[in-house]
Amino acid sequence: MRSVELFAGAGGLGIGVSRAGFEPVAVIEKDRYCCDTIRQNKDTGNWPISNWPLWEGDIRDFVFDEIGPSVDLISGGPPCQPFSLGGKHRGHRDSRDMFPQAVRAVRDLQPRAFLFENVKGLTRKSFSEYFEYIQFQLKYPEISQMDDEHWSDHYSRLNQHAETGRSKGLHYRLWVEKLNAADYGVPQRRERVFFVGLRDDLNIEWTKPPEIYSNDALLWEQSRSGEYWDRYKVAQQDRVMSFRAWRRARKLSAKPNTKPWNTVRDAIHDLPDPEIGGRDVKKILNHRFQAGAKSYPGHTGSPLDEPAKTLKAGVHGVPGGENMLLRPDG
Repeated sequence: MRSVELFAGAGGLGIGVSRAGFEPVAVIEKDRYCCDTIRQNKDTGNWPISNWPLWEGDIRDFVFDEIGPSVDLISGGPPCQPFSLGGKHRGHRDSRDMFPQAVRAVRDLQPRAFLFENVKGLTRKSFSEYFEYIQFQLKYPEISQMDDEHWSDHYSRLNQHAETGRSKGLHYRLWVEKLNAADYGVPQRRERVFFVGLRDDLNIEWTKPPEIYSNDALLWEQSRSGEYWDRYKVAQQDRVMSFRAWRRARKLSAKPNTKPWNTVRDAIHDLPDPEIGGRDVKKILNHRFQAGAKSYPGHTGSPLDEPAKTLKAGVHGVPGGENMLLRPDG
């Protein structure tokens, strides 16, 4: 199955797509350091990146016609900064908004399916119209924006087309879901909005993958059965839960039939204590004790007995709390 990866970054989503059986015919990324990371993995033969045809440059300069026909999937995460809760919330006015390029790729390549993801900030009320506008464009990519046409006018035109119920030409069935990585076994709270599109002529339905992990199951093991603490031989005085978690756990009437969320402790319980140090600690990248690190509002560490906070990539100038572990004693 042939795929195209847009906004590849260092390759996280692309690796998942490749492992699912797709072979990329183009991997597009602008950032030099991300491309260096991909090239490093290519040079060392790390599968599946070793076979990726990387194109470094601005996606606006990429000519999709050169890829050829029969692309099965387009995937990618358009830059999230315009919609991030921690950003300036400029949305469509932000020059980094690349959703128009994602739509252009769908329009030019007419893939059987597409998969795009972005931050949950996109679902904020302040972006509601633009959020719906993105969905209309992905459903009807051939109804493109005209020169000098404001996006709101294009939005109205797409809305009118949708109300007619006509589906001639290129048309996609679209599903939009907000998913949390913790619900799928990742020891991190990470919520993202996914756009899944399937070309209408294929007559295929998509079903959201079931959420097989839950916070309630974790709370049950921590506050009711005690299985979680027993597993790690945690002393009674160290079995700490927040008041909010404890109150929610009190409302559980029966053991959930899902698996418990994975916590930071679950993920790293077998690592040596970095505060003690030693040879074993030095062998592990980025696993160290930061003397003097403090928690303060907006920059607290990830509690040991919960999934980690949403972890950021890159350096954000705030050493206290961003990638720290918060022990039960504070």
